[in-house]
Amino acid sequence: MTIDISEALRYLGADKADEATRRAVEQAAEELTEKLVPRFVYKVFSVEHTESGAFLPEAGLALPGKMAKSMLQCCGQAALLCCTLGAEFDRLLRMTQARDMAKASILNACGSAYAEAGCNEAEKEIASRYPNLYLTDRFSPGYGDLPLSIQPSFITALDADRRLGVTVTDSLLMLPAKTVTAVIGLSETPQPARIRGCGCCALKKNCAYRERGTHCDF
Repeated sequence: MTIDISEALRYLGADKADEATRRAVEQAAEELTEKLVPRFVYKVFSVEHTESGAFLPEAGLALPGKMAKSMLQCCGQAALLCCTLGAEFDRLLRMTQARDMAKASILNACGSAYAEAGCNEAEKEIASRYPNLYLTDRFSPGYGDLPLSIQPSFITALDADRRLGVTVTDSLLMLPAKTVTAVIGLSETPQPARIRGCGCCALKKNCAYRERGTHCDF
């Protein structure tokens, strides 16, 4: 599993990085991939469609809002996914921050890109297990109108606290820090709805990428 350097540079806020910065990111990415590998779990649940959104009965989890309803409208099943770099990354980041804050910033950006790489790997595995179904775009709590308040139930549905050591704080932050949760719909037909782009993002009014005249490529 590799880290997308361009994605790490975007997380760093250095889309148009000079050669020295790119080399520093490449070196940090190489060191990180040598030290640890993202771990993930996922489960596939049936989907019931309600007026308020989608509901996964086996998980006891409601996915409220227009986005989930739209994304899963043609789906009979949905996968819940959790991917993390684990507590080892958090320890590595703290050690780096104590020595070199600039390098720590680069490592943090690489960590974000690496967690997404883990999600991509999980998505490939799901696709290979369900070759006759179409996968929707991946979407996460906190994106669009899918609330962060579902995170505790999301983690419980996956048993991610026991399997990955992931917990959710009272303020709805996930620990370890580089942890991603996501939903992927499974349908017998290609998805009619897409969520890629700034128009779907709840952060678009305060987005650092948009202020720089660019975007995150999501």
